Amino acid sequence: MKHKIKPLITFFISLIILVSLLILISYLINVNLILLAPLYMFTPFVATIIACFINKIPFKDLGISLKFNKWFIISWLLPVILILAILLISFLFPGIKYSPTMQGLLAYGATPESIAQGVEQYSRFGFPSIIFAILLALIVGPTINTLFAFGEEIGWRGFLQKELSFMGFWKSSLLIGLIWGIWHAPIILQGYNYPQHPLIGVGMMIIFTVLLSPLLCYIRKKAKSVFASSIMHGTINALAGIAIAFAVGGNDLIVGIQGLSGFIVLAIVNIGLLKFAKIK
Repeated sequence: MKHKIKPLITFFISLIILVSLLILISYLINVNLILLAPLYMFTPFVATIIACFINKIPFKDLGISLKFNKWFIISWLLPVILILAILLISFLFPGIKYSPTMQGLLAYGATPESIAQGVEQYSRFGFPSIIFAILLALIVGPTINTLFAFGEEIGWRGFLQKELSFMGFWKSSLLIGLIWGIWHAPIILQGYNYPQHPLIGVGMMIIFTVLLSPLLCYIRKKAKSVFASSIMHGTINALAGIAIAFAVGGNDLIVGIQGLSGFIVLAIVNIGLLKFAKIK
């Protein structure tokens, strides 16, 4: 056990320092921390490099593998099923309806003009806006988004999943989810993800990451690569707006993957993993 403590301490101290520096920088230059989100996403990456260097942990031990297998495809396409299920679940709540013109984005700061422009551009392709949005997300998800998601995943599903493996799959996955959610707190308080409820949003984000973490940990484990969990993470981020844009009448605590609708679907996924997946 002793040899596992030092790398974890190094990682957490490094992560806290890096996050604190970004918060300080945002304060000094008077910029919302959300604008520094691309840098924020790489704090786990830098903390991992520091922890591996100090503790002489080979980087390849963290699941740095591009050896292709079916789990890479699953990590890319499964988010579509999740997001569509979440969208359907949201319609079960009173007052929430399907909006083919993406009016749900109004609650998140989008202007009627920008939404109308987007719908017009999508309609040029001759099929429903939601189909175009999904196809676009399936391109952005495993490319640009995965690059940024890797900045997080190398820390959560790379370093922490390895160092906490002695706890067993479920305990380590839930703990990683808790840490992941707490890490989000500074930018959530600035209005990220839950612009209508930033304070409650901190707790909501923690619930979300705890619920999502086992699935990402499972994908990383089955694929034997942190790139697979990065693809799923990036694709979920790319698709997340769909469950929000095409649902009107709710709020950020109910709609979307980070709302109650998402929690219901992710809870079902976890029950499925617990019951059917043979996880050692």
